[in-house]
Amino acid sequence: MKFAVLGGTGLIGSKIVKALTAAGHEALPHARSTGVDLLTGAGLAPALAGADAVVDATQSPTADDASADFFRVATGNLLTAAEHAGVRHAVLVSIVGVDQVPDLGYYRAKVVQEELYKTGPVPFSIVRTTQFFEYLAEIISWTGDQNAVRLPPTLLQPVAADDAARTIADIAAGTPLHTIRNVAGPDVIALDDIGRLSLAARGDNRALSTDPTAGPFAVAPDHTLTGQDGALICPTRYGDWLTT
Repeated sequence: MKFAVLGGTGLIGSKIVKALTAAGHEALPHARSTGVDLLTGAGLAPALAGADAVVDATQSPTADDASADFFRVATGNLLTAAEHAGVRHAVLVSIVGVDQVPDLGYYRAKVVQEELYKTGPVPFSIVRTTQFFEYLAEIISWTGDQNAVRLPPTLLQPVAADDAARTIADIAAGTPLHTIRNVAGPDVIALDDIGRLSLAARGDNRALSTDPTAGPFAVAPDHTLTGQDGALICPTRYGDWLTT
């Protein structure tokens, strides 16, 4: 099969390209750096020519409310071009819990993007993943300074990006799901405990305190950001990933 991976030069997009190629498919990465601009539509037609499926791993350049406008335009252009190119499967990479944390502007924007796929002209699959291991250090940095770190006890079920990419590639190579599928790692861990594991693994001696109000994830209730029932569970544990 031939795949066009939009956002294919980013963290998860590049890993999806790698996973599809390893499975024997032709997978081409596309991004602004390769001449494809989703906001103007430039380069989309040649990028999608002959593609059996498209994987959308794009990210908004901002994380505020303006991201909804980005996704409206970019997703509309992509799905219109995919329909014209005869693409038979459009796969959106999304985030677990996007529809349950309305206080986060970027999550609201991803809900807008998901709705465009659900009502769009191309058979679709939406794959929501939990937080990638690779992003946890950045999340920890949001509420830390040179002396201390504060983190909420919000429950996460993070996943290795390599594992998630292989799962997304498998779904993309199959028939459209016409629904949402969650992907998560094997362990549910509180964010403050993730911080302790991460700091210890890096030899970082800053004091870490549990603060239920710290950072944007503090507003996520209960198991909102975990895979929950029916999620596809990937094998790599965060502690093992840290040691490698």
